[in-house]
Amino acid sequence: MKRNVSLGHERPLWYTLGMSRKALLSRILLGGADANIRFDDLRKLLTDLGFQERSRGSHHVFAKPGIEDLINLQREGNKAKPYQVRQVRSILLRYRLGGND
Repeated sequence: MKRNVSLGHERPLWYTLGMSRKALLSRILLGGADANIRFDDLRKLLTDLGFQERSRGSHHVFAKPGIEDLINLQREGNKAKPYQVRQVRSILLRYRLGGND
């Protein structure tokens, strides 16, 4: 995959894949496309929001200080599982994450 470089630095993964952070957050928060969120985009979003990732086999567990809930993601092809996208949306809303984090 060709990397897009601007002003001497690499752009975020979701930009390279054609989706801005704002567009990804909108898709997740609006909830109309839970089955069409790319696993790698969701994973990158969570790490950029300060979540620490731990992997065990096919399970990717995300935790963040101050957030009680753990987020457990698994791939379904190249997509995240829809019920897990709903879980991420619930946590983003409950803890008001994604604005300026």
